[in-house]
Amino acid sequence: MHMRSDTDRMDGDLARRLYAALTGSSEKLFASMQDPSLEVVRTALKNRALKEAHLLVLLKRRDLSEDLLRGIYQMKQMADSHKIRKALVRNPHLPAPILQTLLPQLHLFELLDMCFIPGASADQKLAAERLIIQRLPTTPLGNKITLARRAPAAIVAELLKEGHIALMTPCLNNPRLQEMAIAQFLRGACASAETISSIARHPRWRARKSLRTAILKNPRTPGIWFTLWLPRMRGPEILQLSASCRLSPPQKKLVRQELQRRGLR
Repeated sequence: MHMRSDTDRMDGDLARRLYAALTGSSEKLFASMQDPSLEVVRTALKNRALKEAHLLVLLKRRDLSEDLLRGIYQMKQMADSHKIRKALVRNPHLPAPILQTLLPQLHLFELLDMCFIPGASADQKLAAERLIIQRLPTTPLGNKITLARRAPAAIVAELLKEGHIALMTPCLNNPRLQEMAIAQFLRGACASAETISSIARHPRWRARKSLRTAILKNPRTPGIWFTLWLPRMRGPEILQLSASCRLSPPQKKLVRQELQRRGLR
């Protein structure tokens, strides 16, 4: 008898919450958006007082089902509101097909924010990164500089490949940039004397032995770096460098002079 009473009480409480969700005022509807029962939430979505602000509060929840998110995506309010589209994309449980549809509608730096949202899925972050990379050819230089400072490793690596001198310092200062990306850049066709020197001068990267080797093997590297670095290199390293077929004639001459100075040739 006691158990039935508790059940009746629970059913009655749910019924009251469902009624409030369907008929409550705009102010009271915010409470329904936080209700632990998704049945109450679904009912609240039918309330005539429903506004953009209610959906934005709801979409911050991380316990929403894919079915519920799909329903919000199909609502008229979503089609009319960029804020709701952005909030949907940020929810980690949004079905992948909807994510792929909505992501291209976000602005560049909204996509960048997606890359760092706590709780966002790996698929969400990867999709946002790919879209940013696709937009790089038409992105203004000022925005590229901001991306170079803030973006994840894959995006910074793409910006570095462009070889634009204005992008070098912000890229090299980005803590997410990986050494491998710089090595690939140094082997590429876009590395110029000026951009190579910016790497050689950089306090974070100039001491990396593998990068120094890559710099010295680039035929566009200014002779000053041979003059500064060769005296500090070990003999076998210089001999190995002298065997590189990429060196320009002036570079080969500097290497030969250092070998002769040491009596190695």
